[in-house]
Amino acid sequence: MLILASASPRRQELLRLITDDFKVVPANIEEITEKNIPLDRVPQVLAEKIAAHVSALHPNDLVIGCDTGVFIDHHMIGKPGSNSSAFEMLRLLSGRTHRVITGCALCLNGETTAFSVTTEVEFYPLSDDEIRAYIATGEPRDKAGAYGIQGKGSLLVKGIRGDYFNVVGLPVAALSRALRQIG
Repeated sequence: MLILASASPRRQELLRLITDDFKVVPANIEEITEKNIPLDRVPQVLAEKIAAHVSALHPNDLVIGCDTGVFIDHHMIGKPGSNSSAFEMLRLLSGRTHRVITGCALCLNGETTAFSVTTEVEFYPLSDDEIRAYIATGEPRDKAGAYGIQGKGSLLVKGIRGDYFNVVGLPVAALSRALRQIG
């Protein structure tokens, strides 16, 4: 059985582009890493941690763990804890290019295969009113970087370089290829 170790409806929808034959088992663990890990490796390390946790509970199943981070100015931006933190995040991203990195880990029988995919996203310059209007939609609440490219957040994006689905939270083509390699 294939298990997606994520409660994200977006990841579930994207995994259905590869297969409908999977179940969802969220990891429900604290997503922290050791401080000495290079920042751009954090999503992959967290994905490995998530996959390993669920795989320990389902050792005969193939488990997919994922984590997505938004990176700018040598910082990783998580999910906003409030409207004011969402405002600050969006103000920081306004008119600039940032990186979105999704780490994926596949665990089966104690063996782990992991990889990361990076996409560059450029935002239009945003006025404070545009940011407030977007925050009022409620969309930024549960999203890394305080935006969802697949929703109204698409109106903030001037362009991307790389995998669109990676920005949504699951690099579908890379994952499909990794799954085929495992068999």
